[in-house]
Amino acid sequence: MSGPVLDPAGGRQRPPVTDPAGGRQRPPVHGIVTVCRWLTRWLDLSARVIAVGAMGVMFTLLLLNVVLRYIFTTGIPMAYEIHAVLLPWLVAGGLVVAAAQNRNIAVTLLPDLVSPEFRRWIFIAVQVVLLIIAVAIVWTGQPILRASTFQSLSTLGVKQVWGYASLPYSFACVAVIALCDLLRLFLRDETLENGTAPTSLS
Repeated sequence: MSGPVLDPAGGRQRPPVTDPAGGRQRPPVHGIVTVCRWLTRWLDLSARVIAVGAMGVMFTLLLLNVVLRYIFTTGIPMAYEIHAVLLPWLVAGGLVVAAAQNRNIAVTLLPDLVSPEFRRWIFIAVQVVLLIIAVAIVWTGQPILRASTFQSLSTLGVKQVWGYASLPYSFACVAVIALCDLLRLFLRDETLENGTAPTSLS
């Protein structure tokens, strides 16, 4: 059995953590790993709330519109335009949830054929590429946002920028999640290394 582990932050000695599954002892979780886990869970929760809220509002308005059409031969005019604002947020929420939970479509042929150490470096390369792409989309999407501030929906009377704002939100969250996963991989977070293998290579 190993002895206490030295805490690099305060110089104190902390006891090793026992893995309840295998009974073996593993080093304590690094503080950065804890922050990254918390941040990823928070982004996942926010995206879930946005996706569920957008879907709920769109479904309710469309259902009421259909009922009013058939019963009173009239409808809700805003129901025909609400999707222009809420549908992008529904897609953005699903994108962030998929990134946070590593549920993107994956091809795992190469990672399954290599050693665990080489597989970890593949995951690191994937997160670097994903981070670069997400930041590039947020940066290059600024002209679209500025242009959408001059466009309004005729019935709702709101600027279309409220729908396009889902673009920087979703890819900014993806960039943060990719950065967190990158740090966790460098710090050898076992929960991430064991959990990303089947689903994270999109």
